[in-house]
Amino acid sequence: MNKKSYIKSALLLVVAFIVLVVISEKYNFRIDLTEGGQYSMSDATENILENLDKPIMVTAYFTDELPPHLDKVKRNFNDLLVEYSNLSNGNIIFKFVNPNKDKETETEAVADGVQPVLFKARDKDEVKQQKIFMGAKLTIDDKKEVIPFLNPEGSIEYTLTTAIKKLSVDDKPLIGFVQGQGEPTLDSYQQVKADLDVLYNVREVYLSDTVGNIDEYQTLVISGSTQQFSQEALDILDYYVNRGGNLYIALNTVKGNTQTLRGEENITGLDNWLANRGLLIDNKFVVDANCGSVNVTQPQGRFNMTTQVRFPYLPAVQNFADFPITKGLEQVLIGFPSPISYTGDSSSIFTPLAYTSKNSGLLSLPVILDVQKNWNATDFQAGEQIIAALLETTYRGKDTKIVLISAGGFAVNGTGQRPRQLQSDNVSLMVNSIEWLSDETGLMDLRTKGITSRPIEQVSDSKKLILKWLNFLLPMLLVIIYGVIRIQMRRNQRMKRMQEGWVN
Repeated sequence: MNKKSYIKSALLLVVAFIVLVVISEKYNFRIDLTEGGQYSMSDATENILENLDKPIMVTAYFTDELPPHLDKVKRNFNDLLVEYSNLSNGNIIFKFVNPNKDKETETEAVADGVQPVLFKARDKDEVKQQKIFMGAKLTIDDKKEVIPFLNPEGSIEYTLTTAIKKLSVDDKPLIGFVQGQGEPTLDSYQQVKADLDVLYNVREVYLSDTVGNIDEYQTLVISGSTQQFSQEALDILDYYVNRGGNLYIALNTVKGNTQTLRGEENITGLDNWLANRGLLIDNKFVVDANCGSVNVTQPQGRFNMTTQVRFPYLPAVQNFADFPITKGLEQVLIGFPSPISYTGDSSSIFTPLAYTSKNSGLLSLPVILDVQKNWNATDFQAGEQIIAALLETTYRGKDTKIVLISAGGFAVNGTGQRPRQLQSDNVSLMVNSIEWLSDETGLMDLRTKGITSRPIEQVSDSKKLILKWLNFLLPMLLVIIYGVIRIQMRRNQRMKRMQEGWVN
């Protein structure tokens, strides 16, 4: 190849590179190979951003020179804002401010609702407390939404998208929490209400008072009922569902009495109403070898000692359907559930959502709740049981959906309880169900987008023993095999050397 050909090739490469840069400025893509698509923009986010008709100003308050794992959050937030700006045709405008640079800027950040957090940082040989900011303020017209602190373990996309959605929504749909049959009050669902308040107006509802305006509610929530439903209330539910209303029902047909330590029937009449629609909750307790624990206090000498005891009446549910409501969930603790089955016809669609483990059992009333009972394999031979399900049906051209969970109160987190005392997936299951029934934006998929834990698969004692001995004997066996092969190779070498005419 002559000199002129080299020059032509070089020029072609330069032109191709320039064209590639110009194209990449306008069109860009990336391949996300992470589990759960953590770096892929969701359809819900894209739809919300594309429908923005007014600019939103995002003021991100972040401390400079953050520790590496927190600085990653800042970089991800910045990258996300760049993508949001592109998807919204410039309607997302943002700037980063360092509140630590002076007292005036710090006061401004706190006044905007962004709270500092004390973080222990190591400087050479000493540990110092550093005040850091990791939050943002979003404004549109005269409305403001604040992200006080970006949780490094949470979904940044969910936090930011829900804040934008909350600013851009004018008339929020209504969600009604049914009261009057012994249900926990709305204040008992602090975390659930906080999540729903982003996109909905949440109210308490008495069925006897809603005859005229029940159609205003996008979804009715019936959770933890302990008293009998009147015929009037059941007729109102019939009217609501037949006109296309959606129901979220979390109902125990059996309950554990902690005073008498006995299992009892929970009579509400709602189970019979559900049975008429093909949803059957059996009056039995589901017990599961894969379960949570309860605290038991026992006297030991002059002191009372509290120990944790495994409680099969509290299944740790890890088997979920591949469905938007349960997508991303890893473990939900559900107390005193019962098996759900479908007895209706094929005109409705029945979808199981959650199952207990294969090592489950069924107990009929009467039941004694003995926390000291020695459970064995014979107690868990009923196989996996459905404890959450969805029924979709059409009545006179109206589509209606019912999400049923055979335990009430599993997402209660009332006054005086710390949020960390409640399983985060318990809240997600309830909120996801209500949001799926009420709205199709897909935001609920973002809440559980990140993977928080990877539970170890339970193995039997016999399998553990086999693995233990295999781990002990296999290395020795490999060494012996290697030694035998080595000896044989050397023996073959000696035999060759002894042969007449052998030359090295």
